[in-house]
Amino acid sequence: MHRKTLRGGSALAAIAVALVACGPKAPAAGGPGMGGPSEVGVVVVQPQAVPLTAELNGRTSAFLVSEVRPQVSGVVQARLFKEGAMVRAGQPLYQIDPATYRATLQSAEAGLAQAQAVLTSAKLKADRYKELVAINAVSRQDNDDAQAAYQQATANVAAQNAAVQQARINLGYTRVLAPISGRIGKSAVTAGALVTANQTEALSVIQQVDKIYVDVTQSAADLLKLKRDMAQGELGQPASAEVRLTLDDGSTYPLPGRLEFTDVTVDPGTGSVGLRAVFPNPEGVLLPGLYVRAKLTKGVATSGMLVPQPAVSRAPGGQATAFVVGAGNKAEPRQLTLGQSLGDKWLVTGGLKPGDRVIVEGLQKVAPGALVKPVVIASKS
Repeated sequence: MHRKTLRGGSALAAIAVALVACGPKAPAAGGPGMGGPSEVGVVVVQPQAVPLTAELNGRTSAFLVSEVRPQVSGVVQARLFKEGAMVRAGQPLYQIDPATYRATLQSAEAGLAQAQAVLTSAKLKADRYKELVAINAVSRQDNDDAQAAYQQATANVAAQNAAVQQARINLGYTRVLAPISGRIGKSAVTAGALVTANQTEALSVIQQVDKIYVDVTQSAADLLKLKRDMAQGELGQPASAEVRLTLDDGSTYPLPGRLEFTDVTVDPGTGSVGLRAVFPNPEGVLLPGLYVRAKLTKGVATSGMLVPQPAVSRAPGGQATAFVVGAGNKAEPRQLTLGQSLGDKWLVTGGLKPGDRVIVEGLQKVAPGALVKPVVIASKS
């Protein structure tokens, strides 16, 4: 009976050992189950000069625009250009019937010749009477009349000269010339049309587009804030007035432009201020009236801090937050104040200090107060 009891106890002990061996293993020391630090990627933020850009809507306009109008009245005899072609300054565009203006010029020239003949006679008489009055051969009154007649003849010649010049100018105006170089549009008249001096309708329009303006608008409130920040030293002046364009189809115009000026008047209807940039346009890609978006540097944040966008999340209330590695390599949440986005980074204007290590990788393994193992990642500029 005693032997049976001993055998039963040994069997129970063997079963217990087997159950322990088959049960769950204890976690290894220092592993995740024991609270070991999670490896995370961090960037070390430092203040730097960060250019701030603004992207504004705008439209293009020709660098020079000239509406071609007649300066004399008459019937158009011929159009001397091809519509849509490039024309140069001084190139003939239209020919107006010159017959009446040529006759007017000839009449004025005849009047000038007659006035010059009268002047010659009056001068000879005035010179002769000047000598005779000295010896009392003629009266002073006759001499005075001769001198006055000479002066009147001189004035008449000057008037006739002016008439000839006016007639010559009007005759020249019968050939309508291009006032500027550029691309000319369609013609509003054809041969045989009657045109009048200083008419309101242009015969055609020439636009110079080898350079082109881009007119954009900026909120007056944004402009005032920008000036205030610069006055307080928070922003510096941009080193360049370079402007870049995005076209209506989303493509980027390859040539940079330059900001020309900012208007001094606020539009009372929109509360905005106009800005104008000029762009080279050697290939004629930019056409007047084209919708574009212009990106320009409005200022420089002298002590800006850039943080990769994946490192920033939003709290339920909308507050921007990020994790930093604090004392003892523990993760600490920080509330951030964000400026504008610059590519794949945020400009942080509050919530960080120089040298902070911001966690950008491994955030799914991070909780407030958790022990982490930071690995510095080179930040892309």
